[in-house]
Amino acid sequence: MAYKFTQKKKGCLLMAYLTSRSLVAALALTGVAVPAVAQEVNVYSSRHYDTDEALYDAFTEETGITVNRIEADADELIARLEAEGENSPADVLITVDAGRMARAEELDLLAAYESQTIEDRIPDHLEHPENLWYGIAQRARIIYYDKEKVENPPQTYEELADPAWEGKICIRSSSNIYNQSLMASIIETHGEEAAKEWAQGIVNNMARDPQGGDTDQLRGIVSGECEVAVGNHYYFVRGFESDVEGLSDDIDKIGWVWPNQDGRGTHVNLSTAAMLKTAPNPENAMKLMEYFTSDTAQTNLATGNHEYPAVEDAPGTATTERLGDFKADETTPTAAFSRNAAKAQELFNAVGWD
Repeated sequence: MAYKFTQKKKGCLLMAYLTSRSLVAALALTGVAVPAVAQEVNVYSSRHYDTDEALYDAFTEETGITVNRIEADADELIARLEAEGENSPADVLITVDAGRMARAEELDLLAAYESQTIEDRIPDHLEHPENLWYGIAQRARIIYYDKEKVENPPQTYEELADPAWEGKICIRSSSNIYNQSLMASIIETHGEEAAKEWAQGIVNNMARDPQGGDTDQLRGIVSGECEVAVGNHYYFVRGFESDVEGLSDDIDKIGWVWPNQDGRGTHVNLSTAAMLKTAPNPENAMKLMEYFTSDTAQTNLATGNHEYPAVEDAPGTATTERLGDFKADETTPTAAFSRNAAKAQELFNAVGWD
């Protein structure tokens, strides 16, 4: 497992934490005055965007609190937290999907927070019902199509399962957390049986076996392997904003649809933040958690990956303007993505969605 260390002070967070804790305890027992401990907060994050560094620098400048950060895949970070137990130096966990945060919740790693700032700034449907986590940025899962071959693209997620699209759809594997969360939302909306039928319809309509990431689904349209694809919006935006091999040169060939605009709205997932039960710096952790809801932080979080702010009317990034306005699904609670995650995978397996 590879971890990226981005803390200001080099070295191991855990060793530093244990050493400082042991020293303070020893000094207290001998009656020696305990020196002030440097203000810091330790973050385990599965986000890996350069603009996040600017966000943490701004937080430090405003508060004087140093942000020490370890970046890795969410599953690796959660495994690390479980192994570290009560000795973990981590204060805050950040994931790129609510479904990943659910795994930390299942392991009882998260602490409920109390914050009027978060309550006032974050919409209810983007917050865990028991305040275990909340969304810091939004990412929409939308439908793409070949403009040269498709005159009337599917307008809803449900239409993707129509036999009219047999052999024409590219989509990622069922193990992908974005698909799991989409499936979890369909379970919440339509029930398990209908969700299973939908998944079977998608399998029947696949142009190829699931492969690659969201960018590869878009490349499938460019190469002619498929006529319709599903992917998160920012993978498409990246094709305009940078030179993405196999995509950018022919990106004008691809059209997009904001699904379910006449119904519940487009499925939106979240980058999420949570405070950990064993946080050694809980007050600083809360300051950072609240800072994430500020306009400055929301703009930084959105800009780094062409996402949408979680705070209503917070300034976002101009790069997403080319996609136009859309109605997001605000009726399906994002907590359902984690609650239904296991069932989603079970149903995927039942219909043979690899």
